Amino acid sequence: MIYKTEVQTEILELARQVVSTEKNALDKLQLQFGDDFIQAIGLLLNCQGHVIVIGMGKSGHIGNKISATLASTGTPAFSVHPGEASHGDLGMITKNDTIICVSNSGETDEILSILPVIKRMGVPTIAITGNPESTLAKLSDVHLSIAVGEEACPLGLAPTTSTTTTLVLGDALAVTLLKLRGFTEEDFARSHPAGSLGKRLLLKIDDLMRTGDEIPKVNVGTNIKEALFEITKKRLGMTAIVDDKNTVKGIFTDGDLRRAFDEQVDIQNTNIEEVATLNPITIKSNSLAVSAAQLMEQYNIHSLLVVDDTNHLIGALNIHDLLKAGVV
Repeated sequence: MIYKTEVQTEILELARQVVSTEKNALDKLQLQFGDDFIQAIGLLLNCQGHVIVIGMGKSGHIGNKISATLASTGTPAFSVHPGEASHGDLGMITKNDTIICVSNSGETDEILSILPVIKRMGVPTIAITGNPESTLAKLSDVHLSIAVGEEACPLGLAPTTSTTTTLVLGDALAVTLLKLRGFTEEDFARSHPAGSLGKRLLLKIDDLMRTGDEIPKVNVGTNIKEALFEITKKRLGMTAIVDDKNTVKGIFTDGDLRRAFDEQVDIQNTNIEEVATLNPITIKSNSLAVSAAQLMEQYNIHSLLVVDDTNHLIGALNIHDLLKAGVV
């Protein structure tokens, strides 16, 4: 469908207005962070059970995302539908848990109907509402405000700005908790073992490296011609150079070979260490595979030798091994 110029202008103006309205609300949210936010973080950090997020309708959808983000960043959490909670799902809640109730109005019947039961259990509650004078805000231990001047919806009806603000507030809680808990990349990976993310963060060098007879290597004093046979045989585009104790002394790569040819080096009568890269970049087998990718990018190389703590050669890998494993 082709729109007239004035309609196109109106379409873009409407879209920009939505972004502007929501951005202004987020600027306001940032200024609202204070003692209430600190108290909420304290309750969540001290929680001995699960953080349970409760919300109805659009707030429930945002609550699902908040609980998922908390769970994947080191804070055990899940969501409970308030309607289902009234019909048995309250059994999921224990006195060791902490509750986050999400309601823009703060007067959602389904939440207020179960709040007395939660309070009698002594479960700490954090309310996220747009009305600090609401019933939910007053009955909760901590209230976090998501009050917005206006919804992005021109009718002022569809939850838009308020849900965006709630989502960002949830992210602020999750990320703050992540930092305070000392949550690491490896912790994150354990929650995300599938797909490329898990591969990047969980795979280690010893999961990918070539070992034993697959490692291309020649001894110090080997001539270039013999080294070329080893490179061709092992198909890694390079060979390690080691002494009689298997200590790494250098690496000879395709790039080194091209430079040797440019200089018209006699490949039969020149020892490999004379044209190789001495004291090469190496990596330990217990390093993350993503570290190998970072080293290759940093030094513009395509192969790495794997060594132990005494610089003895124990493995080798190249960029194709990382690509095949989905690390890069």
